[in-house]
Amino acid sequence: MISPESTALLVIDLQQGLVPAIDGLDEVLQNTKQLLRLARVLDLKTLVTTQYSKGLGETVPEIAELAGPLSIDKVCFGCLGDDTFRTTLSETLRPGGALLLAGIEAHICVMQTALGALDGGYQVHVAADAVGSRTGANKAIGIERMRGAGAVISSTEMAIYELLGSSRRAEFKQMLPYLK
Repeated sequence: MISPESTALLVIDLQQGLVPAIDGLDEVLQNTKQLLRLARVLDLKTLVTTQYSKGLGETVPEIAELAGPLSIDKVCFGCLGDDTFRTTLSETLRPGGALLLAGIEAHICVMQTALGALDGGYQVHVAADAVGSRTGANKAIGIERMRGAGAVISSTEMAIYELLGSSRRAEFKQMLPYLK
């Protein structure tokens, strides 16, 4: 089970220069926005990365608007290969905590981040409908590889309802307009 107290949302590389080639992009963006709305409502710690923003651009505006301006730029494919990211993560979440992953590409940066986080003692949850790749086949292979390494594969809606826990919470009522 994931809980708001021990979970951080990580949005990986949803950048202007990368997203046009992503298969099923609309679903990835819509579900990532849902997770970012949830993060705001539950006050979840949120990390956002870009891959070499000088060449691939900044985070797409609709995601940046919900995520805020702070983004960690990296050149390593796996986020945990970057010193700044590792430092920020260790200040954000203790080992044993859960990282909820969204972003692109499922078989490259998301997968390498998941493997690095698992190796670092974190739980990893992947919202499969909030990650994408240029091809559906690569996305499927990336998800299978993460599952085989020990990541929990779920969906955006599963993660939202698990983190909310109850319809009695005020936060559920705040999210309800987005869940219909």
